Formats: sequence, structure tokens, C-alpha cells
Amino acid sequence: MARPARLCGLWALLLCAGGDGGGAAPTETQPPVTNLSVSVENLCTVIWTWDPPEGASPNCTLRYFSHFDNKQDKKIAPETHRSKEVPLNERICLQVGSQCSTSESDNPSILVEKCTPPPEGDPESAVTELQCVWHNLSCMKCTWLPGRNASPDTNYTLYYWHSSLGKILQCEDIYREGQHIGCSFALTNLKDSNFEQHSVQIVVKDNAGKIRPSFNIVPLTSHVKPDPPHIKRLFFQNGNLYVQWKNPQNFNSRCLSYQVEVNNSQTETNDIFYVEEAKCQNSEFEGNLEGTICFMVPSVLPDTLNTVRIRVRTNKLCYEDDKLWSNWSQAMSIGENTDPTFYISMLLATPVIVAGAIIVLLLYLKRLKIIIFPPIPDPGKIFKEMFGDQNDDTLHWKKYDIYEKQTKEETDSVVLIENLKRASQ
Repeated sequence: MARPARLCGLWALLLCAGGDGGGAAPTETQPPVTNLSVSVENLCTVIWTWDPPEGASPNCTLRYFSHFDNKQDKKIAPETHRSKEVPLNERICLQVGSQCSTSESDNPSILVEKCTPPPEGDPESAVTELQCVWHNLSCMKCTWLPGRNASPDTNYTLYYWHSSLGKILQCEDIYREGQHIGCSFALTNLKDSNFEQHSVQIVVKDNAGKIRPSFNIVPLTSHVKPDPPHIKRLFFQNGNLYVQWKNPQNFNSRCLSYQVEVNNSQTETNDIFYVEEAKCQNSEFEGNLEGTICFMVPSVLPDTLNTVRIRVRTNKLCYEDDKLWSNWSQAMSIGENTDPTFYISMLLATPVIVAGAIIVLLLYLKRLKIIIFPPIPDPGKIFKEMFGDQNDDTLHWKKYDIYEKQTKEETDSVVLIENLKRASQ
């Protein structure tokens, strides 16, 4: 009986222990963070800071859960601050809570929210279509359109900042292109650095404060437009056309894609070749300068004039944007072009010749008709004239012949008399 009693006691002890474990309190919810504040640095760098919660559990390793509007960009980190580059064209809010783990499934404390103030001014007065393009990694050009409610005499000012600058700078080169207004500034000191992680912060406003400011953030891996390449050489070999050109400065060849256009004077067609990797295995290019690129255009007629031009764009191996083509390069031609002077002269002379021929035909049509189709003599009329009665026309011609004969005899007599007189003298 003693052994069953011991088993019952051990079983009761396990039940009590299990009951205590099952009734343990869940993870304690931490109090919310305190002194959440927001500030703006530079032009578009927003910084939120806060203090740890008051009365937090000493056994808790605090972590802070935060996200922006619509639960975007969730983050769990031990830092008591968070920053973000964001255009301040509207209000931006951040919600922050505290918790004891790095798991998102762990419910944070009550979330505290802090927002940036919206820009001041009439939204319809802010500039529109604010766009910036980094030209050849050396100059950034920004353009915009005036706001609907902006005064026509508004004096716009563009300010810019990036991580390599010690302060915010003002763009001085303001210009107008039709309805667009623009400003350009040098941006070259980032080309040798790791600019993939950098961006340029832009704001356009007026100094009088009559329009609403407009913000933009331009990543340096997008909106890049190279200068056009320079064609150095063209030559034919084995029925193929070889094109050699030099890339624009500041770009690596692996970061560019190419488009080669060949215009043939005989076929009058433009053949366009898309080139991702331009290389030629040809002895003609050995020893050339670094930075030159080669491409072989197959099956080109060497006996005609071929005009070549090239343009380039950035590719996604180095940049996020691959839609901005450079301008076309200066065209270069190779081959023989048939002199068009003869054909043009013939083209102009043919209508004149045809018109002259028509006029001649109209003037001499009757004579040509007689020559081509001569009249057939009437045999009966011929016999009648020879043996029949002489009509008035026949008598007329006979009288005319007698008169001519008498006149000639008289003339000969006069001449003979004069000659005799001269001889007697």
C-alpha cells in the first residue's frame, strides 16, 4: 500500500507543477516610447528621435519597431532614431513602438506617431513636372513647368544638396526653353566615388514665399544621359563593315549599350543594330588606344555610300535607368557614291525633250504624212494629158513656156550686140 501512495503523491506534484506552468503570465507588454520628435536636415532628410519607455522591464532587451504610413518599410532595431530621404511634398508619418524581441510577431507596445508638417502654400502654385537628368556624369539639368496659380513674373530658385557638399547650394544658371524653366549645375565630384548609394536633393521655390515649394530626390544611378560617342574609323574587309568609336568620357564600356545605324545610299534604308557588347576580333584594331570600341556590321555593299552614326545609353549592369539615349554621333561615310548630276540632268531634260518633240510633230505633221504616205498618181489623168484634149491649165503652162523662151532669145540678142560693139571699138 505504501508504493501506490508514493505514486499518487508524485503524480499530484506533477499536476501542480503543470498547472502552475500553464497559468504563467504571457510576455509582458512594454510601455510606449517617449519624447518622439521629428526634424528635417539638409533639404529632404527627415530624422525621427525618441527616448526609451519609462518603466520598462529590467529583463527586457529593448528593440524598437517602426514603420511609415500604410505599414511601409518596417524595421526592428535597437537604435532610438530613424532617418529617411523623402520628398517633402506631403506629410510623412512614422509610428514607433517598443518590444523585447527582434520578431515582428511579437506585439510591440502602443505605437506612437509623429508626422512632418505639410509644405506651406497653395498646392496649385507649386511647380509641376520637376525632372532632373545627370548629363555625362558632369552636369545635372533640372526642368519644370510653372504652377497653375503661380504668377507669370515669379522668380524661381533651385537649391540642391548631396553628401559631398558641406552646405546647401543655390543653382545660378536659370534659363527658359519655351514653357519650361530650367537650371543646370556642375556635378562632377561624385563620379570617382561610390555614388550608387548617393542621391541629390532638390527643392524649387521662390524667395518671396508666394508659391509652395516642390521637392525631388534624384538617385545617382538613374536619369543618366551620356554624351554621344565619337566615330574614329570605318573600313571594309571580307564583305563586312567595321566601325570603331570612342566612348564618352566618365563611362566604362561595360556600363553602356549601343545602337549603330547604317544608311545605304542604294537601298535607301536605315539598318539599326542593337549592341550590348561591342567587340571585334580584327588585326586592324590591335594597338589602338584604350577606350575605343569596335563593331562589325555584316553584309554591307562596299560599292555604295554607307553613312554610319551611333548613340549610347546606360545599362542595368551599372545603373537603374536604361531609357535615356544620348544624341546621335556625328555621321561618318564610307564607300563610293554615284554622281547624281547626270541623273538629275536627264530627269530635268527629259520633259523638255518630250515637249519639243510634240511641238515639232504638230508643226510638220502634214509634211511627215506626205513623206511617209506619198500620193498615188492617177494613170488615167496622165494619159489624158498626153493624148487627150488640152485643158486650160495645159494651155496656160504652154503659153508660159513660150514667153520664157522669147524672153531668153531677146536677152541673148542684146548681149550679143553689146559684145560686138565692144569688139569693134
